[in-house]
Amino acid sequence: MTKKYEVKTLGSVKQDEKGFFIEIDKEYQKALLNIEGFSHLNVLWWATEFDDETYRSYTVSKKPYKKGPDQLGMFATRSPIRPNPICLSVVEVMFIDENKVYVPYIDAYVDTPIIDIKPYHMCTDKLEKAQVPKWCQHWPKCYEDSGQFDWESEFENA
Repeated sequence: MTKKYEVKTLGSVKQDEKGFFIEIDKEYQKALLNIEGFSHLNVLWWATEFDDETYRSYTVSKKPYKKGPDQLGMFATRSPIRPNPICLSVVEVMFIDENKVYVPYIDAYVDTPIIDIKPYHMCTDKLEKAQVPKWCQHWPKCYEDSGQFDWESEFENA
């Protein structure tokens, strides 16, 4: 017997003249109480454009990275194509305006549903001795350096 779970959306990704923001539904606005002061947030979002049985059935990806192995299991990727299209982004908080959390960038489309937000805590989210496979050891070692990295040259279909 397969048990079903209900996931509620809390808001969505938006963009205006000030930039990208996460708009929290009014009923959840109080959940932002005292979030000021956190420089970064972990944002969980639902990749709706990949939410169908075909995409959910993929368990292996063909060579996504030029320097990577010929195949990767979906759990070894950050791809939105997966059994449950739940994605995670770490975002920098620029400012908060009522129910809008402005961020410089998020790797989700406008109108993408947000399913949860958690504060980034260095004591639980930062690892001093994390390791990655050899094929991606040349990638940036931190979020701040990632913006200057030539990601287009890493992907097979860039």
